[in-house]
Amino acid sequence: MQLAIDANSQPRFPPLVMRLWGVVLGILVIIGSGTIGWLLCLGLARVDRLCGDMGAVILLASCLAGRSLRQAAADVLAVLADLPTARQRLRRYVGRDTEDLDEKEILRAVMETVTENSVDGVTAPLFYALLGSFLFPPYGGVLLALAYKASSTLDSMLGYKTPPFTDLGWFSAKTEDLLTWLPCRLTVFTLGLLSGRPLSVWRICQRDAVHDPSPNSGWSECIYAAILGVQLGGENRYKGQVKPKPLLGDNLQPITPAVISAALSLTRWCCLTWLLLWSLFLLLQRL
Repeated sequence: MQLAIDANSQPRFPPLVMRLWGVVLGILVIIGSGTIGWLLCLGLARVDRLCGDMGAVILLASCLAGRSLRQAAADVLAVLADLPTARQRLRRYVGRDTEDLDEKEILRAVMETVTENSVDGVTAPLFYALLGSFLFPPYGGVLLALAYKASSTLDSMLGYKTPPFTDLGWFSAKTEDLLTWLPCRLTVFTLGLLSGRPLSVWRICQRDAVHDPSPNSGWSECIYAAILGVQLGGENRYKGQVKPKPLLGDNLQPITPAVISAALSLTRWCCLTWLLLWSLFLLLQRL
């Protein structure tokens, strides 16, 4: 049976059937992606252990979107002086309407993209890579990281609250929210410590992030806003309709390219901290 969408973008099947299709699709894609990558590494390791390890490195690198986030930000910021061109480039990376955005709003959109995707694009895949390598050596990191990445990708494709994805994408959205919850909080905790003033930035997150309808993106954006002294959120326009988002952080300074660069640096420091702690853990295990 094929999923059919009519001309008005309304599903032809009843909600329950669409939800069942979403569950089946989610399970197959999430488990299948992780299992295929894991089996591929095991197969390569049978030929030569180095081949298996290199395959694992390549697959794990594909799960981390840090470089893509930096390139996306740089792509827009490079033409910021030319607003029409900057709006066109920004449209590649955000879902909001960009036609009427001024420089301030373009910078906010870039900042929100960088901070919202820092968890599901970088720290969460790294978390599952480290967890999987501990639970299912030698290539369990590939298994869990690819499974998480598949969940995140499905959510990006189907996890909308508007037809025809309302029911089809329900399972993908809920699964991604659940899988992201712990690494998101660990990211907030780590960045708070790295900021040197953890109590103050955590208080701001507890004050503001809880008002975001997403269980994770509000926390992800708010920790960066709190550390860097900027304010995110506000009114965005999607297909002509204004949708307000809660304000996150205090407006202590404007968002600038330097602030966006600092946000990207914070993500790198978070990853380096986790990798350092993981290395120390492995070292202690061998003593």
